[in-house]
Amino acid sequence: MSTVVMHAVTSLDGYIADENDEVGPLFDWYFNGDQPIVDDPGEQQHAPFRVSSTSLSYVRPFWDSIRATIQGRHLFDLTNGWEAQPPAGEHLLVVSHRPKPEGWHPEADVPFLDDVAAAVAEAKRRAGDGVVAICAGDVGGQALALGLVDQVAMDVVPVVFGKGKRYFGRVDGRHLLEDPDVVIQGDRVLHLRFKLRH
Repeated sequence: MSTVVMHAVTSLDGYIADENDEVGPLFDWYFNGDQPIVDDPGEQQHAPFRVSSTSLSYVRPFWDSIRATIQGRHLFDLTNGWEAQPPAGEHLLVVSHRPKPEGWHPEADVPFLDDVAAAVAEAKRRAGDGVVAICAGDVGGQALALGLVDQVAMDVVPVVFGKGKRYFGRVDGRHLLEDPDVVIQGDRVLHLRFKLRH
């Protein structure tokens, strides 16, 4: 059975981007080391990621465990859907009330679903016993509110944004998490993972 992990890099005050969708220093740790996350010379799209040895010991196994990734339409538009090749995993699914852009990678099996629960169900089917990574933000927050998230993974960067795009989106209500079962201090990043208390 697959595990659904809500994930993103975040500021100390819980923002995944500023008001202009800029990540600023949030992603600096992806480039401040000498260890490539992707150990495949043929994989050029994500080859620039080079992290510290400590971060690599956490990030590479996590990325290797991901089989499917869910992103919202806003992130899809910002990244052009990672050109149908998500940073980790074989499958990409998009939550959107608008259809797939005409002519966008017609060869790619990237479904657009207008319902978060349906996207999670399809991602779990595709992931098998692997991890479904759901991007934090509004879509991740919706999945959390629906009780569809098993774990929350945060790469916390020592910066304060003050305002911007929230890690948990516009989620309402209280959600209890267990104590973190992963706490790893990297170079300019703290990797945390929490299980949801159901």
